[in-house]
Formats: sequence, C-alpha cells, structure tokens
Amino acid sequence: MSLFIPTYFAPISQYAAIYQSEEIAFEVEDNFQKQTYRNRCYIYGANGKLGLNIPVKHKTKEGRKKTKDTLVENDFPWQQQHYKSLQSAYRSSPFFEFFEEDLLTIFNKKYTFLQDLNIDTHLFVTDALQMNQNFVKTDKYDLVPNQTDYRDLAIAKKGVEIEMDSYIQMFDDKHGFIPNLSILDLLFMEGPNTISFLEKINVNLS
Repeated sequence: MSLFIPTYFAPISQYAAIYQSEEIAFEVEDNFQKQTYRNRCYIYGANGKLGLNIPVKHKTKEGRKKTKDTLVENDFPWQQQHYKSLQSAYRSSPFFEFFEEDLLTIFNKKYTFLQDLNIDTHLFVTDALQMNQNFVKTDKYDLVPNQTDYRDLAIAKKGVEIEMDSYIQMFDDKHGFIPNLSILDLLFMEGPNTISFLEKINVNLS
C-alpha cells in the first residue's frame, strides 16, 4: 500500500508513483498546509511555468485546520479562469480536444470541499490513462505510517526533483523543457503514451 495526499491535477511525479503502486491510500486526516499541491498545479503557459491556484477558506480561524474540512472559495471565478488558462495553453496540443468534455465537467461543477475536487481530478486522470487502481481513505493520521509514504510529493514550495525523459512541450522553443508539471501537461502532449513516461520515472523520496 502506498500513501498519497489528494492534490489538484497532481504533478507528474505523483502519478508516476501512483502508476507504479499496486494499491494506494489517500491521506484524508492531515492538516492543511500552504505552499502545497493541495490547491494548486503548474502548467506550461506562453510565458513559462504558470501556477493555477484554488482560493480556499476554513471554517475556523483558530487552531489546526484539516484538509478534509477545507472549503473552496467560490465567490471568485477560479474555475472559469483555470479553464481559460488551460485552453490558452493547450488548445493546439495533440490531445487536448480528446479530454476537453470531461474537463468541462469538473470546471462546471460547484464544489464545497477542496478534497472532493481533488478526488474528482484524480478520477479524471485515472480514467484518461485507463489506470485501474482502486484507492482507500485513511481513518487516522500516522506520522510514521506502515505504508510506503509518498505524502511529501504534495509539497510544492521546494518540490521533489525527479529525472524524467523530456517530451515536446507547447512553448519549449521559448523556455526549454520544464519537468514535473501537472500531469495534464504530459497528458495533453502525449496522450496514451503518457504511461510509457510514468513507467520510467524513479520517484525516490529517501
């Protein structure tokens, strides 16, 4: 069993680890942390690496705030902006049109909880890649779990450096190859061939 934090259109490193795991568990008892992929992802925009951030709010101002209780701030039209950014970046990519309709389902749905949104993005990706791992959810938080712990893949500020084969990206003629963007970047550029990239990535957190 491998342990992950549900994140927003997770980075390539997380999906490499998920693909290479027989069984996965999602951590749903953790405390919300800033500067993570819980509420952001990075794509390749015309000016280089572009962050898409989900505005969030919490029920309480004091004390620790659990990720599963974190609310999406829907007073801000973030879904419309994120989808426009994805369209602008990838509309002429080889595979964007194949996934556009399913993506719209996520961007047209109103979410109350961030975690529900992140689970839906995970289901979108696993369906797109025909990955058949089921997942379970944790029922308590273990600082040192007895599963393979991939929770640090959710850290965005410093991030996890991975070595991966380069692939053609939309604006690499201007800004060069940018590794470990959101899985969407690889999916829109490589389509079904995405799996062959995930197979070769060594995700080592030790």
